[in-house]
Amino acid sequence: MIKITLPDGSVREYEKGTTAHQIALSISEGLARNVLAAEVNGEVWDASRPIESDASVKLLTWNDDNGKSTFWHSSAHLLAEALEALYPGTKFGIGPAIETGFYYDVDFGDRDFSSDDLKKIEDKMLELAKTKEVFDRKAVSKSDALTYFTEKGDEYKLDLIKDLEDGKITFYTQGNFTDLCRGPHIPHTGFIKAIKLTNVAGAYWRGDESRKQLTRIYGVSFPKQSELTEYLQRIEEAKKRDHRKLGKELELFTFSEKVGLGLPLWLPKGTALRERLVSFLQKAQQKAGYDQVITPHIGHKNLYITSGHYDKYGADSFQPIKTPQEGEEFFLKPMNCPHHCEIYKSKPRSYKDLPVRLAEFGTVYRYEQSGELHGLTRVRGFTQDDAHLFCRPDQVKEEFKKVIDLVLYVFKALGFEDYIAQVSLRDPENKSKYIGSEENWVLAENAIIEAAAEKGLPTVVETGEAAFYGPKLDFMVKDALGRKWQLGTIQVDYNLPERFELEYTGSDNQKHRPVMIHRAPFGSLERFVAVLIEHCAGNFPLWLTPEQFTILPISEKFEEYGKKVLDSLNNSDIRGLIDLRDEKIGRKIRDAEVKKLPYMLIIGEKEMQDGMVSVRKHGEGDKGSMTIEEFKSLLLDEIKIK
Repeated sequence: MIKITLPDGSVREYEKGTTAHQIALSISEGLARNVLAAEVNGEVWDASRPIESDASVKLLTWNDDNGKSTFWHSSAHLLAEALEALYPGTKFGIGPAIETGFYYDVDFGDRDFSSDDLKKIEDKMLELAKTKEVFDRKAVSKSDALTYFTEKGDEYKLDLIKDLEDGKITFYTQGNFTDLCRGPHIPHTGFIKAIKLTNVAGAYWRGDESRKQLTRIYGVSFPKQSELTEYLQRIEEAKKRDHRKLGKELELFTFSEKVGLGLPLWLPKGTALRERLVSFLQKAQQKAGYDQVITPHIGHKNLYITSGHYDKYGADSFQPIKTPQEGEEFFLKPMNCPHHCEIYKSKPRSYKDLPVRLAEFGTVYRYEQSGELHGLTRVRGFTQDDAHLFCRPDQVKEEFKKVIDLVLYVFKALGFEDYIAQVSLRDPENKSKYIGSEENWVLAENAIIEAAAEKGLPTVVETGEAAFYGPKLDFMVKDALGRKWQLGTIQVDYNLPERFELEYTGSDNQKHRPVMIHRAPFGSLERFVAVLIEHCAGNFPLWLTPEQFTILPISEKFEEYGKKVLDSLNNSDIRGLIDLRDEKIGRKIRDAEVKKLPYMLIIGEKEMQDGMVSVRKHGEGDKGSMTIEEFKSLLLDEIKIK
């Protein structure tokens, strides 16, 4: 008999060789019908794979991330099976699950292929799925694997096999299709009830531009048709919210090939929005005891050699900037932290001076391949809301709690309410890959865990996900469409204080290393603005929006009154404009709605005589007549960050 420990802590005994499916069946038939795979001692297995010794087991369904991943990886195999049936001679690269769905890289040879073929492939996949083909796992020797794919004539699989260790190679077969695969897979194809192939793109084999470009087919699948329908509706809504589309319509930012790919140009309205974000956080930071600093856009090569960033980014960065002095090189800075270390080091520090909190909205530069650039979310130049805190080990927990408060303040002000904090810790089985003393690591990890608990954060703990220089806390936020984004990060660092030989004099009059905390609630302004645009569909919080109202005179004779209203509101720090175009009022209202202007003040004969304004709200319609003072009060109350 073997002992199986379930997630609730209960322990059950089963015969050696029992499968996860059998364990599920012993609990309930309903559960067994829905089990897709299982985590066995933290590793995802097929539900049909025998368990030979005591183990911790978590049964995975569609509601688990690893369950979805297994489902989508199996769907990639189903796609490959359909392609082989429809297009004999097709050769296959890799077919992984991705964050939502799956893809397979394939070589069609001389055959023409386009997105017009996708519907035919979907139909074939559904036909095969209905036969409930079992995913059969088989261990094979390296020589047998090479023989199989040599006979099949698939050089891509042979290229993969040559890097694999003999004794650790497995094949999976469903129906007439066999693939090289580690697995795991769902029990059979019948779980797959709804499929949509979404896109066709090109992808170089193994990401190498010198090798052949394969056809990458993307898809997504679900256990219910209704879930696919909901997903497609979300995709359509996401297209409407695309920050690239709305950024253009709302005149926030643009790009120019002459300026350079991946280098955004902020337009006046976008600049106003961006500067308000900066001002908002600067005020919060000032209250929290941060000192604002400014550092250059470039740094000497030796600075980044010392920090280690040259080793990490040197090969993929912009080329060095050479000066007339032979051998002298500068780099566009990839990070602000080395500069902040030098500021800390600019004078002696005592334990009484700590913590030192240095903050900067610093622009950094990293070279990204042109094919990876995407609007504001992936750029070559971006501004981080960077801060670095230098503190004593006994101050780490308190500083962490203060940073958490700041991050949550930002989220609340901008309407991000659905989030989870990921605590990333060391791998306890491989401590040698981390730097810093055991004592400091224990102190830092406990400080993060306790700080998150004391703040009541919903958390998940990821062992082995810490950076080599320290543990960290990342905030994973869901937007209005349920998409997850990493916004806000707090990291503990023992590496840079060591590299830069940072010190403070302790109460014992001895020299000590400070602990460094990296912190960025926004992450980067560019990416944050992109996420914010898509989260609120361009309907920004009133305190942030570039223009809070527009005045719409019905005709030319009401323009002077409209200008007086505009002056009165602008003098109360309420931002807006007046539409003096020779257009009918209906057209002006429609245009204001398209521009997502929060309030429209319509002015005609009655409003001018009574000293009033007729108020419409974007997306809600008529709000009635108000005095100018009543409208001011309405806006100023809404502008307050609750």
